[in-house]
Formats: sequence, structure tokens, C-alpha cells
Amino acid sequence: MSVINRIPAVEPKGPADQGSRQIAAVEASDTSSTDVIGRIHSVETCGTVDGPGIRFIVFMQGCLMRCKYCHNRDTWDTQGGREVTVPELMKDLTSYRHFMNASGGGVTASGGEAMLQQGFIAELFAACKAQGIHTCLDTNGFVRHYDELLDRVLDNTDLVLLDIKQINDEKHIPLTHVSNKYTLEFARYLASRGQTMWIRYVVVPTWSDDDESAEGLGQFIAELGECVEKVELLPYHELGKHKWDVLGDTYDLVGIKPPSKETMDRIQGILGKYHPNVKY
Repeated sequence: MSVINRIPAVEPKGPADQGSRQIAAVEASDTSSTDVIGRIHSVETCGTVDGPGIRFIVFMQGCLMRCKYCHNRDTWDTQGGREVTVPELMKDLTSYRHFMNASGGGVTASGGEAMLQQGFIAELFAACKAQGIHTCLDTNGFVRHYDELLDRVLDNTDLVLLDIKQINDEKHIPLTHVSNKYTLEFARYLASRGQTMWIRYVVVPTWSDDDESAEGLGQFIAELGECVEKVELLPYHELGKHKWDVLGDTYDLVGIKPPSKETMDRIQGILGKYHPNVKY
């Protein structure tokens, strides 16, 4: 009988938590169960920025990070969104195969955080691969269980977009309310598997645009080796601020503007010392 991934609802409210409630939620959630029903926030039928080509993007519901600049604030609640089965989603996404095939695109599981619902992603990606559809996993790497289910997800994943928020944990915790240790461990695991990945880094003025952080990130990327195909620099923007306002939450980055071209060029130059393909 099909079951849904029952992730505990958790809504930490402020910096005082410093990730404690998040860690408790991760400890309480069981990502090892096999799920064939997922909880999604929405889909984007012709996305062009989350992986190669034109992509059908599934925004999964629920996230355990609390990034200050999150532009999908409405995906955090693990009990929000709507339930969907893999066959239902496949029927929808396969109607866009012409666009995927013509552009070298495919399907991307994003969020929220897709890895909170590994059982569903494993089933979805297996169904996609059975039909020759390219699969991409967009994740913050906040993974705790290293087991058969995780490997089943990754075995059916063509490309991982790994978001590294901050390489310096002392800066990562106030930025996201959790430690970066899970993300970095997951990156090393991907490298040990030879898993193709793109590293994504959001450049936020005063939070992640300093030379020291860029140097540290570059050194870490170099350690991961040739499996890192590209490094994507994403300039911070304010496009998701209205979602915080609608939900009655305080947006802590008021007054912080997107980084200048000079800043982006500087970060690109630093990371370019460690990887030949750094884009923004």
C-alpha cells in the first residue's frame, strides 16, 4: 500500500534557535522509508536555470534550512503543498518531452529540499530514466542517512546541483540556522561516487561575498576533483521578499542590494583559480 513521507512539521522562528530545532527535526525524520506519494509545492514546465536545457522542475515541499535570502519561503512548511503520485507527475511531465529532447533538457527535483522525500525522488527518477529522461537533483545537501535508498536516488541521477551556502561554518550557521557539516560531507560522498555535479553559490553582500570565503570554497571544490563539472555563481536578489511579507515573517536582509558586477567578477576570479568553469 502506498504511503506518504510523514515529515514532522517544524517552523523555527528566529536566530535564537541557531539550528537546534532544525537538527531535532532531522533526527526525528526518517528518510529511509520507501515513499511513492510525494508532497510538492508546485511545478515549472519550461524552466531554464536549474540544469541544462529546458526542464520540467518539481518544487518539493519542506525544507530544514532557514536561509535568510530564501526566495521560496513558502516551501518550508513540511505539511504544506499538495500530494501527488509518481504516475500523476509522469503523465504531466512527459507531455513536455519534445521541449526537453530538443534542448538537451529533462526533469529537475528542487524545492524546498528534495532530499527530505528520498523515497519519492527515487521512484520519480527511476521512472524518468526508464523513459530516457535526463534527471537533475537540486539540493542543499542536508543529508543524514547514507543507505541503500540514498544510493538508489543517486544511481538514477544524471546531475546534482549542490548548493553550498557558506564554506565557513561560523558564517553558515547564522545565515541558514544549521551547520554546513552535512552539506560538505554529502559533497565528499558525491565525489567518492564520481557523481557529476555543479556547485552553486549565492553571492550575498556582507554574508558570502568576502575573499576569504571564496578562497575556502575554491579550495574545497578543488578537493572534490573532476566530478565538479561547473561552478555557478548566483547573485543575490530580492524577488522572494514578498513571500516573507505575505507570511508575516521578518526579512532580515532589508537594505541589502544585489551584488555589483565588480563583486561578481571578483568572486569569479578567485574561484577561477581552483576550477576552469566558473559562470554567472
